[in-house]
Amino acid sequence: MALYDPMSLVFSFKALADPARLKIVRILARGESNVKDLAAALALSEPTVSHHLSKLRAIGLIALRMEANQHFYRLNPEALQRFKAQVAEMEQGAPSAVQAADDDWVASLDMSAADKKILREYVFAGQLRQIPSKRSKQLVILRWLAGQFEKDRTYTEREVNSIIQRFHSDFATLRRDLVDMGYLRREKGGQSYWVTPDDETPPG
Repeated sequence: MALYDPMSLVFSFKALADPARLKIVRILARGESNVKDLAAALALSEPTVSHHLSKLRAIGLIALRMEANQHFYRLNPEALQRFKAQVAEMEQGAPSAVQAADDDWVASLDMSAADKKILREYVFAGQLRQIPSKRSKQLVILRWLAGQFEKDRTYTEREVNSIIQRFHSDFATLRRDLVDMGYLRREKGGQSYWVTPDDETPPG
């Protein structure tokens, strides 16, 4: 499968179509930073900076590292290289010799061809581009996300959030959907989470 992906470029160009986000990318190219320092450097409020960061995380261009109660952001060089390679392919008007690593991991999954097609549509460079609006597609994404958790292990809510954030910034919605659709179980009060046992088959 060729690296060129028009829809991925559309999402990337939209996310980068803001001067503040381009400045954030330039700052993070020099090293990781947190919201407070970015806000000071950009002369913007912290909520505004957080909003811009969420847009850049949604396309996988930046990554999050959590340390105690602080969040540190850094540029994702692999995602940047993929973006640059796709732009180069678009300019050349011909498939690149570079093959998308994304297709390899999708091909190895134990899923139907239809489900793999949905994953390729919504997941690129290890990031969930957007949460599907159609329930059948949501279930495919949720099954894939549930597979990122180890069975026979208990997670705190913070750990669940951290894992989901690797793939999409809206961890709250996805965490709730994983529980509501039966892919994760939650202890009353939300203190502990675990993967639904194999003998308790989730829907879909």
